[in-house]
Amino acid sequence: MSISSMPGGADMTVTSVLAAACTLGEGPVWHDSALWFVDIKGKRVHRYAPGDGSHRHWNATDQVGWVLPTANGDMIAGVKTGLHRFDPTSGQFALLHDPEPDHPGNRLNDAATDTTGRLWFGSMDDGEALKTGRLYRCDAGTCRDTGLPPVAITNGPAISADARTLYHTDTLGKTIWRVEIDADGTLGTPERHVVIEDGAGYPDGSVIDADGCLWIALYSGWGVRRYDPAGRLMHTVRFPVANVTKIAFGGEGLNTAYATTARKGLDAAALDAQPLAGHLFAFDPGVAGLPVVPAKI
Repeated sequence: MSISSMPGGADMTVTSVLAAACTLGEGPVWHDSALWFVDIKGKRVHRYAPGDGSHRHWNATDQVGWVLPTANGDMIAGVKTGLHRFDPTSGQFALLHDPEPDHPGNRLNDAATDTTGRLWFGSMDDGEALKTGRLYRCDAGTCRDTGLPPVAITNGPAISADARTLYHTDTLGKTIWRVEIDADGTLGTPERHVVIEDGAGYPDGSVIDADGCLWIALYSGWGVRRYDPAGRLMHTVRFPVANVTKIAFGGEGLNTAYATTARKGLDAAALDAQPLAGHLFAFDPGVAGLPVVPAKI
């Protein structure tokens, strides 16, 4: 537990709610009265229900970057080998589409749906060095490269409530790009929205709140930041662990922020200093989130 200093004299308490011990916790999403998330390197999907405190997990077939609900009533998962249908009842994964058969060194990394049910997801170099990561759009069963310039690690993506603006993160470039979305899903010209300064960590997952502000998790940055629609920093939430990967809004009224974290890259001394690394955290963000629209695949 730690106290986070907020502008305007407000204080915010960050609490560990699940000792998940994830090597690389990621992809939190609120669905079916529970917080779903993954451990990418642990190759597991997790479900935590705060109502009764229950916690379940499923083994994935490979590194799994995220899971999201679908309009069919099951879930879709971004596994290293491609998009998979995931059935929590049976625990089975079934390959639907491999967007990058020519890039075996890549894996899928982070995704979101917009309010129309389109699925946006990115890939990355699993070695975190080569600029082979791309952003894709999957709409009614058809997946396309969005045409954005490749980067080593794609993150985000986050989409505005009117489905007209995409926020796309180049993690190693420490830049979040803002891109207009046409009605048919094609993208305009990227514009810099936020650049994370040296020493503040690397921008990881992001999400939009009900006020249209962007929350960005900072890997190796000990926290989460909230930026207004113009890209101005509004709040910083401090964590007791260095590697914060993404938040999701959940709970009644979507008024609770849940955050995944990671142990990856921490040596023995760092782990001793950060015993809560890899846990699932929660805090009161002071604003509601947006409901997740099931993917229409």
